[in-house]
Amino acid sequence: MTSVNLDKHMTESTATEFNWEEFLDPYVQTVGELKIKLRGVRKQFLKKKLYSPIEFVTGRVKRRDSIRKKAVMRGYTQETIREMEDIAGVRVMVQFVDDVWDVLELLRKRKDLKIIEERDYIHNQKASGYRSYHVVIEYPIDMIEGAQVVLAEIQIRTLAMNFWATIEHSLSYKYGGVIPDEVRERLTTAAHMAAQLDMEMGAIREDIQEAQLLFDDPQARLDYKKENGEDNELW
Repeated sequence: MTSVNLDKHMTESTATEFNWEEFLDPYVQTVGELKIKLRGVRKQFLKKKLYSPIEFVTGRVKRRDSIRKKAVMRGYTQETIREMEDIAGVRVMVQFVDDVWDVLELLRKRKDLKIIEERDYIHNQKASGYRSYHVVIEYPIDMIEGAQVVLAEIQIRTLAMNFWATIEHSLSYKYGGVIPDEVRERLTTAAHMAAQLDMEMGAIREDIQEAQLLFDDPQARLDYKKENGEDNELW
């Protein structure tokens, strides 16, 4: 089986130029649709004056060089490259660990996608300190050539988890994947602190939610400002 060379050509043995734009179009559409739908879920909660477990949603299509590297590392071929699970990636940010499970239930109930795998890195934290919940899905889209199913990965994280993971990713990139021991030790310490932060915030979750619902309501915000003699917006 010939390994994929996702550079200018798929393989050395073929003269067919690999059309990156055509290949990535379904993934771009998938990420766009999922972001709109999941942001819509948040809006529905807020319109009903309910607490939303979704804080915000981001998404990206994997960069070409990252796809190339992973294809070589994992041995994907021209025929199997679409089995790569994270070319389309969506990240759902939440405030509390308990919100992760609420978002997960929302995803499990949806009829417009099919969950094919779940990876729990919250209860099974990676050795590096990484925590998150990953859901691999099959997502159907309609292109002018017809319907097709795209693999995508949805990551659900608290803000603390995301802060740590973003820093770790940046440092890994800086050091070419080999982070110095001293820096790695500090990252491990920071991972424990992030987990502790999540635990402490979870302990006062109800109080925080009530306060946020209060300030999400325009009239309640005005009443608060009058009672406290504040004319400026709350920061």
